[in-house]
Amino acid sequence: MKTDQLIDLLATQAGPAPRHVVQARLSAATGLGLLLSGAAALAALGLNPGLLAMGSALALKLAYVAGLTLGAAWLAERASRPATSWRAAAGLLLGVLIAMTAFAAAAFGAAADDQRQALLLGHSWASCSWRVAALSLPAFVAVIVAMRGLAPTRPRLAGFAAGLLAGCLGALGYALYCAELSPLFVLVWYSLGILAPAAIGAVLGPRLLRW
Repeated sequence: MKTDQLIDLLATQAGPAPRHVVQARLSAATGLGLLLSGAAALAALGLNPGLLAMGSALALKLAYVAGLTLGAAWLAERASRPATSWRAAAGLLLGVLIAMTAFAAAAFGAAADDQRQALLLGHSWASCSWRVAALSLPAFVAVIVAMRGLAPTRPRLAGFAAGLLAGCLGALGYALYCAELSPLFVLVWYSLGILAPAAIGAVLGPRLLRW
């Protein structure tokens, strides 16, 4: 069979190409990952009974992680397409990080000297980051599976984005349990927990996402 004949055969009654495939696959993976990470957090750690009483501290924590999630999802969407720019998504992530740094610096500057260590370490600094990273594992699998069905031509960037998104979802799940109020604590230990699966994704991306 000649090449032209093969093309004609493949194109016969093919119909229009489906639209929004990338968004649909990543949205489904994000929703599933959030559900699994939240369920794992509730099963392994439980729900913080004082969650609603945390007020503005909880709102700031969730706003920070939600902002990072939005930026990570955008970065994953960009990395799932060939020859697309990811700079705007990186700019959003940087903006969220700068905003949270400003809140943390303000709280740290307003605190008395004998309170500043508590703002950084809280009561759970030794366990926070690894718990966030552990809770990200179900989401990491979901996002990687979704991206394998797309067209990531930069597998290291795509792996990093997948891990970053999974880390954010793990952090949202962990927030159901966490009782820490300090924005500095959230900035440092949540961020480290989110970056751990991102680093793993960057290392494994060329293997997991190769064509």
